[in-house]
Amino acid sequence: MGIASAIVLYMVLWFLTFLIVIPIRIQTQGDLNKIVPGTHAGSPEHHNLKKKAVITTAVAAALWGIIGGGIIMGVVSVRDIDMFDRMGPGGSMWYSESNKE
Repeated sequence: MGIASAIVLYMVLWFLTFLIVIPIRIQTQGDLNKIVPGTHAGSPEHHNLKKKAVITTAVAAALWGIIGGGIIMGVVSVRDIDMFDRMGPGGSMWYSESNKE
């Protein structure tokens, strides 16, 4: 796995984790009975985004280590997701096409 793919993997994991962590323990205006006129009762009053970003960073780093380690050690490869055998038996994805008789 190259540097660029490792960074992209971490960024995808970070954003997916962040979208999961955002709604956890949120306090809305309706929950606190402090509804500002002109806003929805479901609008957040206390969102704690800084704390959630730190938690997201830690969880994403752990997931990145597990998934990245599995890719580097060869537990998962591109050939594992080749459901239609388009890559062929050789090292190149055009192996079967180049050896036609």
